[in-house]
Amino acid sequence: MPKQMLPVVDVPMIERVLDHLACHGVDEVVLSMGYRADAFVGAYPDGVCAGVRITYAVEPTPLDTAGGIRFAASAAGIDETFLVVNGDVLSDIDLSELIAFHEKVGAEGTISLTPVDDPSAFGVVPTDERGRVQAFIEKPNAEDAPTNLINAGFYVLEASVLDRIAPEGKVNIERVTFPAMVTEGSLYALPSEEYWHDTGTPERYLQAHWDLLNGDRDGPPAPGAVELRAGVWRVGDVVTEGDVQPTSFLGSASTVEADAQVGHSVVGAGARVASGAVVRRSVVLPGAVVEQGAHVDGSIVGERAVVGAGAHLTGLSVVGNGSTVDVGALLDAYRSGPPT
Repeated sequence: MPKQMLPVVDVPMIERVLDHLACHGVDEVVLSMGYRADAFVGAYPDGVCAGVRITYAVEPTPLDTAGGIRFAASAAGIDETFLVVNGDVLSDIDLSELIAFHEKVGAEGTISLTPVDDPSAFGVVPTDERGRVQAFIEKPNAEDAPTNLINAGFYVLEASVLDRIAPEGKVNIERVTFPAMVTEGSLYALPSEEYWHDTGTPERYLQAHWDLLNGDRDGPPAPGAVELRAGVWRVGDVVTEGDVQPTSFLGSASTVEADAQVGHSVVGAGARVASGAVVRRSVVLPGAVVEQGAHVDGSIVGERAVVGAGAHLTGLSVVGNGSTVDVGALLDAYRSGPPT
């Protein structure tokens, strides 16, 4: 499954990303992709996602970040100012403010920046007092980083940027295109303190759920969610015969059977936690089953997967969609793909 199709509190990540864009007036999006485009087409056959019209640009071969942007823009016939957004970043960055700043300073390109504790895994972006980018430093050592402001993966670009990108082959925007713009003084950046979260690892994918459940973002954790009781959210009808502790979410038609325990977890739509099972700090995706007496702790259970009776999953184990964990298995930091 493409990462952007993974649900975050029962809503596909791509829908959360596009809903954010729609809130700032975006009504048309081109999805640039190379992996499993069929998953998106199947999910949104009418070409609409989160109220936004979508078209697809499927790269014949991997083109890297700048090459992918040029390919998608060419496929869509883009010839005016446009936004570029990473599909696996969840954020509340004020894109309207970013666009207004871009227009005010007359930039060719503008990057949104966000502060992080450790910038070594990202691209840091020092600027002058007007917001003009002085350098674009990709993944520096923490002790050498001139700032903790990193590239947040939201860009406002003029169509002229496309002419800077070679029409064929791989081109990296952070290492090639942006540094050339920095040299010419045409790249600007605007910091934001708004919520920003890269979901790029299983650990960070789990954290995206906790941020919603803990109220670190405004509103309910999912559209239409209501509190069953303090700190326990549900969507639609659920069966809760067992013990569900805050902060947790139960998707529509999910079941927590008698003597089961769920705490600080997400149980997706149609999923079932059987009698005597325990789910803690975990995400059980839609349609999955945690069988009788099984324990899932700090882990992810994929859609329609089955954790066999008495099995134990710990250490950020990840069970692939449709997979089965054997009865009584003891698995730590386990990784499985879908069944072959």
